[in-house]
Amino acid sequence: RYLLEQDFPGMRIGPEPTTDSFIAVMYGETEGNVPGNALVVDPKKPFRKLSRFGNAFLNRFMCSQLPNEVLKSISIIDSPGILSGEKQRISRGYDFCQVLQWFAERVDRIILLFDAHKLDISDEFSEAIKSFRGQDDKIRVVLNKADQVDTQQLMRVYGALMWSLGKVIDTPEVLRVYIGSFWAHPLRNTDNRRLFEAEAQDLFKDIQSLPQKAAVRKLNDLIKRARLAKVHAYIISYLKKEMPSVFGKENKKKELINKLPEIYIQLQREYHISAGDFPEVKKMQELLENCDFTKFHSLKPKLIEAVDNMLANKIASLMNLISQEESNMPTEMVHGGAFDGTMAGPFGHGYGEGAKEGADEEEWVVARDKPAYDEIFYTLSPINGKISGISAKKEMVTSKLPNSVLGKIWKLADCDGDGMLDDEEFALAKHLIKIKLDGYELPGTLPSHLVPPSHRKPFQAAE
Repeated sequence: RYLLEQDFPGMRIGPEPTTDSFIAVMYGETEGNVPGNALVVDPKKPFRKLSRFGNAFLNRFMCSQLPNEVLKSISIIDSPGILSGEKQRISRGYDFCQVLQWFAERVDRIILLFDAHKLDISDEFSEAIKSFRGQDDKIRVVLNKADQVDTQQLMRVYGALMWSLGKVIDTPEVLRVYIGSFWAHPLRNTDNRRLFEAEAQDLFKDIQSLPQKAAVRKLNDLIKRARLAKVHAYIISYLKKEMPSVFGKENKKKELINKLPEIYIQLQREYHISAGDFPEVKKMQELLENCDFTKFHSLKPKLIEAVDNMLANKIASLMNLISQEESNMPTEMVHGGAFDGTMAGPFGHGYGEGAKEGADEEEWVVARDKPAYDEIFYTLSPINGKISGISAKKEMVTSKLPNSVLGKIWKLADCDGDGMLDDEEFALAKHLIKIKLDGYELPGTLPSHLVPPSHRKPFQAAE
């Protein structure tokens, strides 16, 4: 709702447990709903494989279509709220975690939403997060309603959230958590306004870059699936080879299923396969219980060779084609809704701050502090109105900034490139040092509003 900046069909937002439905929010010329059973038979939509989860799920699945600019670039799957406490005892009627896993394998980004007032990770939420195993690079965490607590409480809430996540998500890296208040209401606590703006901006950048990298991610999934299919072929052909031709088939089948971990180790050694490419032992054992091993196929070396050839040669040329196509096409970004608001006029991120300060003023912004800078300038013994690089260095190093940063400041401040600074250039250098010390980034090139007045005409002519 926050990203689209408009209601979508089937949406209901409230503090009580609301929609127990998966809603696929997609672009459509007209606004409307498509129920789950009709959706899985539509060949134009990517949901046909969901029919295996049965009617209990399909009755709680729908597609919401509306003509929104944001949805031209991305589609959003809104999942139902997570159950906790007593509510968990009532079955949903379908395998919730299996459905989540199906979507997790196909989406580009998974966003876990936490409320600053309800941090507990229930059993169902814990199971849901575990179903995303193998997709950890797609997960982002949002701590919402962070404006409802003060700075001290927010610090404690953030620490508690990271601790809880560390117990559920088995990765050595810390997950990226975006803190903010993602709705269009006034902030209750404005102490952390700047933090919320910076976090929202980072999250928007992350989402906006998704269409740009879609082709590379699909190729990545193709490589992953090819590797897994290859390993699967080795396992199946091994089981087929070990089966007796006439008697004792059932006993041999049970024996092979029990010995599956040892079979994995044997195949790893024989074919030099990484342990991480093998399917989970327990899940594989469950699936094999219902299979007839005698109907499995033997290994076909030609097909394995074809897959190896594709991974070694064809994929590299595909990558080159994608890179060429991306360089020739304009950068694809998500537009519309909340994404446009972050770039609008003086409310764009960082507007009027750091190097952008004074951009819309007629007076040179450095002039405000120039009298104080002039006092320092005249203590450095200027000759013909200019100080040498050595004198400037003595003063600039007192900022304790590293030489790499001071070198960049010198390059920006020495507008005429004569290796010396006049009073205006020195004031500019001091201003840039102040920007860096205040925690802002330095510009790559000197913005026109920061160019000293006496250097403006020749500087712009050179430009």
